[in-house]
Amino acid sequence: MPQPIYAIGDIHGQLDELERVLSLIDADGGPDAAIVFVGDYVDRGPESRGVIDLLTKAQDAGRPWTMLKGNHDRYFQRFLTNGALHDPATRADLLWLNPRLGGDKTLLSYGIDIEASAETAELAAQARAEVPQRHVAFLEGLPSLHVTDELIFVHAGIRPGVPLDDQTEDDLVWIRDPFLTDTRDHGKLVVHGHTALDQPQHHGNRVNLDAGAGYFRPLHAAVFEGRDCWRLTDAGRVALLPTL
Repeated sequence: MPQPIYAIGDIHGQLDELERVLSLIDADGGPDAAIVFVGDYVDRGPESRGVIDLLTKAQDAGRPWTMLKGNHDRYFQRFLTNGALHDPATRADLLWLNPRLGGDKTLLSYGIDIEASAETAELAAQARAEVPQRHVAFLEGLPSLHVTDELIFVHAGIRPGVPLDDQTEDDLVWIRDPFLTDTRDHGKLVVHGHTALDQPQHHGNRVNLDAGAGYFRPLHAAVFEGRDCWRLTDAGRVALLPTL
């Protein structure tokens, strides 16, 4: 029987929800369960700092957890590096501190109120002073892809038909179409988030675990044994089967 591997969708600063789904994983697989997080730890929710703190402490304790980079994590990392508010992979008018993206909530979790300063450079300087270096290192060290014998874990998806070694980070953290509309088998089952749904969905060639925690809906976790997949619930495993 394949060794189970667990995955958690986009968290978006929802610390209480993260702790809840971690307890579901612990009940199903024990404290040493291997978990892959598909990214977007920050923004929109109130506890981005708390989420990163939990994840870095788990890393430092040697937990078998793999944390991938999401587009929101990249926004935060770039802001800390050079004050950038725009990601060149998206449209020019969508800036990180826009409430739609929720960077303002991330800074507030570190005690920085954007209403107190209209100067981006000043906000970036405050952020570099307030964000622990361990959190900075966490963001800088996030990989964009994790591959097992049967599964490809990624934040947004992959560009269909392109070898994994040739995928770009822009696609891995941002892509929607043509990935979401492509029905071909990618060789392995792709497990991703990024595109919020009401519930996790299995599309045959991919599983989307983003059920909208960034919009204050419940966070979801799943367990995979080979390419077989189950959602974790308070009542135990529920098979997540491909939609017709």
